[in-house]
Amino acid sequence: MASVATKFRPLFDRVLVKKLEALKQSKGGIMLPENASKKILEGTVVAVGPGGRNPEGSFVPVDLKVGDRVLLPEYGGTKIQLDEDDTYTIYKESDLLAKIE
Repeated sequence: MASVATKFRPLFDRVLVKKLEALKQSKGGIMLPENASKKILEGTVVAVGPGGRNPEGSFVPVDLKVGDRVLLPEYGGTKIQLDEDDTYTIYKESDLLAKIE
């Protein structure tokens, strides 16, 4: 993930997030079908933009940093694929619901 963050930097108040993957196997070892796994609305921040401007024109830096865990909205964001294996999503910072500590 670190190599992706060095190659890709979002603009303004955008945040690049790697969503957590749903469990593919139960604790007992049973393989779960895709439709049985619940939707994961949590992710890890991979890259952040410098910040944006408020209506008065003052610069407002992004409150998140790389490595933060965040709660994601059910819909929204722009999916992108930066390498062969992983898919990432870009959100505006204001679209994210919470920072998980």
